Amino acid sequence: MNSCRIEVLGVPVDCVNMTRSLELVDNYICGDTPQAVIAVNPEKVIKAQQDPELLAQLRAAGLLIPDGIGVVAAARLLTLGKMERVPGADLMPAICDLSARKGYKVFLLGGEDKVNEKAAIALAEQYKGLRIAGRHSGYFKDSEIGRIIEDINTSKAQVLFVALGSPKQELWMRQHLKDTSVKVCVGVGGTFDVLAGKVKRAPSVFRRIHLEWLYRLISKPSRIFRQVALPKFLFAVLKEKMMYK
Repeated sequence: MNSCRIEVLGVPVDCVNMTRSLELVDNYICGDTPQAVIAVNPEKVIKAQQDPELLAQLRAAGLLIPDGIGVVAAARLLTLGKMERVPGADLMPAICDLSARKGYKVFLLGGEDKVNEKAAIALAEQYKGLRIAGRHSGYFKDSEIGRIIEDINTSKAQVLFVALGSPKQELWMRQHLKDTSVKVCVGVGGTFDVLAGKVKRAPSVFRRIHLEWLYRLISKPSRIFRQVALPKFLFAVLKEKMMYK
């Protein structure tokens, strides 16, 4: 599958699948310019419509993966392009597998320190030969950012995973990626929590039918306040469909 960039409700996303996403990441690692890899889902689309800085970072990213099935369905419904869902929780391990095979170094930034440590241990155990060049928790003051960037650069990592939550991680990339020597910076949200065993990922049956969001809502009802973006997204997509029918 070749990649092309479309816009869903004014927010960009790339027409890719997992294979193409990994090819692009590998190309970025071998390139000269650092590139951001960001997951796009209905919640982020709604946020980006209201946050010019977030939207600007999405437009500047090297790769915008269709993380949410809602984005994939909207692209098809609006006949904007064909893509396959690329869950961020699957892309990160795939990048680690690629890195282990090719000798790329990775750096983990984000999460609680214990979670970060457990995630690093889990990745090292699962992907033999993976070179975890460094790590740092996501709890730091602005005054510490310079030292963290220095640690990232000293580690000579080519891949930086940032788990600061959205939109904080995207804004961090926008402000600081240019100061790092990494080749790829990937926003991974809560994936460290899953790797560390702090949060259970949805069972495979939910993943197969693209209802991970429902499992997360059932498991943690307080997420309902975050899920209000879903009906907004659905209404906006249907409205646009009717306008250009």
